[in-house]
Amino acid sequence: MKAPQGSPSDILLTALAPISWGTTYAVATEFLPAGHPLFVASMRSLPIGLLLIVGLRKLPQGVWWWRMLVLGGLNIGIFQALLFVAAYRLPGGVAATAGAVQPLLVVLFSWLILSERPGRPSVIAAIAGFIGVGLLVLGPSARLDGVGLLAAIAGAFAMGLGTVLTKRWQPPVPLIVFTAWQLAIGGLLLLPVALVVEGPLTELSRTNLWGFIYLGLIGTALAYALWFRGIQRLQTSAVAALGLLSPVVATLIGYLFLQQTLTPVQLLGVAVVLGSVLLGQRARQAQPLHHCCPCPPSPTQAVDGRV
Repeated sequence: MKAPQGSPSDILLTALAPISWGTTYAVATEFLPAGHPLFVASMRSLPIGLLLIVGLRKLPQGVWWWRMLVLGGLNIGIFQALLFVAAYRLPGGVAATAGAVQPLLVVLFSWLILSERPGRPSVIAAIAGFIGVGLLVLGPSARLDGVGLLAAIAGAFAMGLGTVLTKRWQPPVPLIVFTAWQLAIGGLLLLPVALVVEGPLTELSRTNLWGFIYLGLIGTALAYALWFRGIQRLQTSAVAALGLLSPVVATLIGYLFLQQTLTPVQLLGVAVVLGSVLLGQRARQAQPLHHCCPCPPSPTQAVDGRV
């Protein structure tokens, strides 16, 4: 029996997450303090995560403690740290070219972990998206910083693996609780590393504060909640394809607000990326998931991991 495809509303809501992430580069360079990428990454997720946990009054139990360490580390701690390292070291949307390997990695991880054998359309969509992003952000004036590129590739690896494991380990709690756990744990894992490597932030302007508020509420809490919701309801390869919207948004913001130009090649890249996103949604059918959070398992299941 064939699984139903995700509804258009599920696809649209999930797409809002990478759209909001596409604003991260402009916010980081224009509103946030320079020279503290690890601290910025930690403060993006830790305060809102702790506030949500205090308000919801629910902590992980049993096997979900180590699962949250893994998921919070991959999806939040490692990914956010490497994202900001790349954003601070690479101009424009160049980091997105390396990060665009994520859909290919998700297809591979889904095959290895979820036994989802990749279909040809999924692979074609992922490769086309990578090529489209390359056309979009790489030009003659692009400066390729080695550390920045490695950070972007490693970040794509972490987020790709985290996306598939999130699909594998369906949360036994409401989505908002699941999101709060990852935000808080990911930020907590990153904070001591930031303090040791970069030192504390000694000055915070009102502009910096508004940047943190925007990234915390919109670019992190809301975006990750929508992303995890999409992972529950859509095929992982389809979710990963939506991530290609991030560099498109980053490039458009640069054109509209930062006096950057768009060449005909870049416009072609936009068209290729959008085409690959559409192909990614049609390439694989969604899993037969209910349109609500999975029911919590029994206490015995939660402890011994039979979730």
